Amino acid sequence: MKTKLILIEGLPGFGKSTTAKLVHDILIESKINASLFLEGNLDHPADFDGVSYFNKSEFEGLIACSGDLKEIFQEKVIKQGNEYFLPYRKIMEEYGITIDDNLFHAIFDKDIYELSLDENINLITQRWTQFAEQAINENNTYIFECCFIQNPLTIGMVKYGAENEKVIQYVLTLAKIIEKLNPVLLYIEQDNLEYSFKKAYKERPKEWSSGFIDYYTNQGYGKKKGLIGLEGTISVLKARSDLEKEIYDQLQIKKTLINNSQYEITDYKSSLMEKLRTLKVFNERK
Repeated sequence: MKTKLILIEGLPGFGKSTTAKLVHDILIESKINASLFLEGNLDHPADFDGVSYFNKSEFEGLIACSGDLKEIFQEKVIKQGNEYFLPYRKIMEEYGITIDDNLFHAIFDKDIYELSLDENINLITQRWTQFAEQAINENNTYIFECCFIQNPLTIGMVKYGAENEKVIQYVLTLAKIIEKLNPVLLYIEQDNLEYSFKKAYKERPKEWSSGFIDYYTNQGYGKKKGLIGLEGTISVLKARSDLEKEIYDQLQIKKTLINNSQYEITDYKSSLMEKLRTLKVFNERK
């Protein structure tokens, strides 16, 4: 059976984006049709980024106070029965517009990753189901960075401090949905979590670093534990790492651990190629 989905997971600063790009390069060089979707892609086929959810009456209420943006919202909203999905980030990018604060907050409060955990699980699993049904009939291998394990843990554990079992079940449900795609999981490890994250903290824009710390310590797990600042964020990441390892052990899909501590691009690419070959991503398509 062909592998139609490769999942790249790991903690922030561990090299997920670089790994995903290298995997894409390897597949293209091997004459395999492949599509790469990195974190933050506004056109992601299985996840939502910058998308808000409304029922019919809620969307009609939004339209009533949207002023000059009314026609754009009505044109760009995606309707599925009584469900309305507004890709507001894509609209802002496409039209080069700024939405006034009051209207933006009304939209952002309905972002799929700002909804309750149960609502998020329902909408995300629905989205993955639609993707799997589409991808099974395509001659293509999708490469996803971080949306399979990271996103459920970010909203479940980090944002809402949910019980581990609920978060684990969230990811296992996604795994069940995609099993028909013969997925492969590449989980990126580093020898020293604290060193790797502090390196990313220094190298990335200050806006990212401060936003990340705020998200990890001022809600959910971090807030419950009274964690603050950079060191508190690292404590949350260590707890997240433990939970991700527990999830990894329970997953029944093809998977492998990849240590990226001694990163050197040529050697690392060769290692990735060998891992993919061992997992029969290549042989299946010859």
